[in-house]
Amino acid sequence: MNDATSSGPWDALRAMPVPTLTTLFADEPDRLSRMVIEEAGLRFDFCKTHLNAAMLDALAELAEAQGFAARRDALFAGDVVNESEGRAAEHVAERGQGAPDAVAAARMLHARMRGLIDVIEAEAVGPFRHILHIGIGGSALGPNLLIDALGDDAERYDVAVVSNVDGMALDRVFRRFDPAATLIVVASKTFTTAETMLNAESALSWLAGNGVADPYGQVVALTAAPDRAVEWGVDETRILPFAESVGGRYSLWSSIGFPVALALGWDAFETLLEGAAAMDRHFRLAAPLQNAPLMAAFVDCYYAVVRGAETRAVFAYDERLALLPPYLQQLEMESNGKRVGVDGAALAVPSAPITWGGVGTDAQHAVFQLLHQGTHLVPVEFVAVIEPGDALDEAHHEALLINCFAQGAALMAGQPNDDPQRAYPGDRPSMTILIDRLDPARLGALLAFYEQRTFANAVLLGINPFDQWGVELGKTIARSIVEEGTERFDASTRALIARVRG
Repeated sequence: MNDATSSGPWDALRAMPVPTLTTLFADEPDRLSRMVIEEAGLRFDFCKTHLNAAMLDALAELAEAQGFAARRDALFAGDVVNESEGRAAEHVAERGQGAPDAVAAARMLHARMRGLIDVIEAEAVGPFRHILHIGIGGSALGPNLLIDALGDDAERYDVAVVSNVDGMALDRVFRRFDPAATLIVVASKTFTTAETMLNAESALSWLAGNGVADPYGQVVALTAAPDRAVEWGVDETRILPFAESVGGRYSLWSSIGFPVALALGWDAFETLLEGAAAMDRHFRLAAPLQNAPLMAAFVDCYYAVVRGAETRAVFAYDERLALLPPYLQQLEMESNGKRVGVDGAALAVPSAPITWGGVGTDAQHAVFQLLHQGTHLVPVEFVAVIEPGDALDEAHHEALLINCFAQGAALMAGQPNDDPQRAYPGDRPSMTILIDRLDPARLGALLAFYEQRTFANAVLLGINPFDQWGVELGKTIARSIVEEGTERFDASTRALIARVRG
């Protein structure tokens, strides 16, 4: 592998001329066939990016020099790919695509989860109507996205996902849930996450304060540290473990997906896994320039490293995918927001851009002014679904999709005007992901695509996407304020703490 922290491999790309998007379409009559990939019910259109054949060849050579194929093989073999913590990253095994022993272990834990779901559905442990899922980060974002996207037609349980330690988040759920009919699900990999455990204690107090004789009897724990859950008070028959080698932001395929399986049904959860596995197989087997996650990583790295784009915008033109941008914020920025390479040396190139976004068409009336006429280079990603999720007049969905496609066309083409206030420069890049219909299989494939794209980006940049040491400092300081006082802090911090403590 080349020195991961060197800017040298990018020099050839920087030296290449950059044709305009309209020139690319004119000069490359086969562009549509080369720059569109269809896989697992998803269409990935990279045509409106500035990558031409020469750039793609150079990026493929860079991937080879960075040992991409070997690194990918190591991921699926269950080898150590999280160097700073000395372990594998085995979320793909949850989808049946990893090392045989890890796949077998995942299936066993899935069977345990299925068994508990059968018991709950049979009302053998109580007539539950409400599910209160308590977690944070990867223990909440994935389940929340999936339930929000696919849960409208399930009509099985009323599920609330609470992550914020702000008491208002819990209080709003307490006001509408019946304590006697509420199952509390506590999701924490270590079962020590401060925000999650405080919220869990408050949920137990809510049950006890409303006449529930055995609050712990209404608790399920999802964790890689089952012994801690037992110590906290959860019966071991209601603890659903998952492997320590499954990272939090990659964990929705494990027992962290328990509320998803409850809300949508086990068949839907299995179909979700199958859709993700289909994308995993594509990622493993497709050639570089026909490989959707790797091609997306080429686009990401080109704009971040070569063109200096500091952000990437994602707009879901489907209300059911409203939670996709915040989900991707954690996946991409916690994974690849690093300043050093795998070897610990400082990067000489930018790492992950800032991920942000929203929902179309709302975003058009909020942020697209900057995208069309601002001074920042912002690669845009559109995500849309062909089949509507509603039964209203089809004019709604047609207008939604037309707006989506029109925005991409307008960003590329622009429009000159003698009045500079009304001129659109154009030549602004975008890519589009078009989904046949939003169901568990295709949503599983989409989320696996984003995971593998994140991994491919990390390999190209030479960083470890599976640790997250950067989130620890704030937690450590918060604990020290509680345990040691404020004397060691700056005057501003001391004054803020003093002001709220009175």
